[in-house]
Amino acid sequence: MFVLRTDCQWNTVPREYGSSSTLHRYFQRWTEDGFFERIWLIGLQMYDEWEGIGWEWTSIDGSLVKAPLALEAVGKNPTDRGKKGRREA
Repeated sequence: MFVLRTDCQWNTVPREYGSSSTLHRYFQRWTEDGFFERIWLIGLQMYDEWEGIGWEWTSIDGSLVKAPLALEAVGKNPTDRGKKGRREA
């Protein structure tokens, strides 16, 4: 759960939780067994009982554009080098 909440890499999990390879092995096993999907479904059912889910109306929102300040943070694409046209072999 620590990795899922923090989005850290497995090898940066605090040692008090166990070795990263053991944690990752359990995560893979639980994923294959459907553990996380069952937890999600239980949570969804509980929320539906407490608050009610408007199943007749749903919406999805998303965006597929570059971050406006990304160039400032990371610089130009190092593979681009400002060249136009096709690459010569």
